[in-house]
Amino acid sequence: MATHTGSSGGGVARDVDVRLTADGAPFAVEGGVYVDGPRTLREFVEVTWAYGDRPFLVSEGGTLTYREFFDAVCGLARSFVDEHGLRPGDRVVVAMRNHPEWQIAFWAAQLAGLVAVPLNAWWTEEEFTYALDDCAPGILLVDGERVGRVARWARKHGVPGIVFHGEAAEGFQPYVPDTDPHLGPPLVDVLPEHDATIVYTSGTTGRPKGAVATHLAQAGAAMNPRYFAAASALSRGAIPGQGAAPVSLTTFPFFHVAAFTSLFSVMAAGGSLVLMRKWDPARALELIREHRVTHYAGVPTTALHLLDLAERTDDPLESLTMLNTGGAAAPPELVARLTARYGDRVEPRNGYGLTETCGGVLANFGAEYRAHPRSAGRPAPAVEVRIDRPDADGVGELQLRAQSLFRGYWRDEEATRNAFTEDGWFRTGDLAHLREGRVTVVDRLKDMVIRGGENVYCVEVEAVLHDHPDVVDAAVLGVPHPALGEEVAAVVRLRAGASVTADELRAHVGASLAAFKVPAHIVVRDTELPRNPAGKILKRELRATTTFA
Repeated sequence: MATHTGSSGGGVARDVDVRLTADGAPFAVEGGVYVDGPRTLREFVEVTWAYGDRPFLVSEGGTLTYREFFDAVCGLARSFVDEHGLRPGDRVVVAMRNHPEWQIAFWAAQLAGLVAVPLNAWWTEEEFTYALDDCAPGILLVDGERVGRVARWARKHGVPGIVFHGEAAEGFQPYVPDTDPHLGPPLVDVLPEHDATIVYTSGTTGRPKGAVATHLAQAGAAMNPRYFAAASALSRGAIPGQGAAPVSLTTFPFFHVAAFTSLFSVMAAGGSLVLMRKWDPARALELIREHRVTHYAGVPTTALHLLDLAERTDDPLESLTMLNTGGAAAPPELVARLTARYGDRVEPRNGYGLTETCGGVLANFGAEYRAHPRSAGRPAPAVEVRIDRPDADGVGELQLRAQSLFRGYWRDEEATRNAFTEDGWFRTGDLAHLREGRVTVVDRLKDMVIRGGENVYCVEVEAVLHDHPDVVDAAVLGVPHPALGEEVAAVVRLRAGASVTADELRAHVGASLAAFKVPAHIVVRDTELPRNPAGKILKRELRATTTFA
């Protein structure tokens, strides 16, 4: 068993780590926790009020300063307590596009001591219903596009809702900002051990599980990207914290933990977050020019789209100094292309994180990323990594301990127990090796497809395919895609005499699951699917013997 604690490695990396994590340094760790970091998300966000009139959220509707943002957050938090009677520990669902109000809703829950539950905005009504039944929220905060998918559940359970950017349905009220600058947040106790978030992810059962994180865990997640930013500056010979605040075009959906990693870094530095309603590379280039964007953050797919268009239009990306990808493994050619066109001016950065780690816990950046483009990087100081049962090549399961680690799955003791080893390490389900302090993920133990940064758990799609009356057997797997990383594919066996088409099967899946989970390729066969003696489908054999057009 190979174990590594912290982020030390060799040469420059070790020197940087010592300067940032020694006793008295800003990222010193004691007992697995950052000594000088915040202890709650309420503590973290309250500090941002000091940024005053600096621009924070920049959208099509205008710019919201830090002061305006914080006043609106306080007002909504007060309404949770005073008007809706919510109390610490109650759940608050947030389901909307990347509107500025998404951030107001999320942070209002933190100021009120409530548990924020960000739900995937692309889910169908059926998927929303399952999560709502599971977390039993006290209020729903949704936009007009989502209200129709949750209204039936809200009426059935008598749960109120607030609608942002859209018409209010029965039982919902329109959002009316309360920006009184004098009243402040509600007077509630928010402690490090209190739950802060429930973020849903899927597991081997195919049913979404709510990963519960405490305030202390999320506070650790807020410190990790700050450490990586400081380490990046030192490795370039710069002084951390000097220079202009970042202007970030963050294209991750806000409900994704990768967005939190980017958001925490921007907020801590008093930077600006430029929002997009939906991904469009041409619009992204316009926003970069218009707002002098310095940092780009998104899944590798969107980063490749951006670079493709910049090359075709000969756009110099003049203001850009950092391109950060996450949510899925970045192809090695991405950093090579970036370096070939822009040299060292635009720093590449990627990393590794999970819903259960509240975002990024490993990072690879700058010269080291260029030298080791397949690596996920080094861990943050309050993160320990080990490789369990490594083979002859040093490859084994990546296991973690970290301040930012979730405490367990919501109301699922068995899944929580199975997620951890007896000595308290989290089983990631990913195969990796550890060399000179760098972690490289080589494969997955979990039966999962990562499509453009979105996790698609095969068994969930298989279950829906099996629900079709003409399907006898089904296997879902990932196949390579040049931009998305992977696409969802399915091999199905039909009943004798069945005439259902691949398009009809896709429509069947799309009626129950989000569009990104619908197989792009469906291959129909009339022979049995290969299985091992235990009855498990041999997906490696299917990949090798099946042509996915």
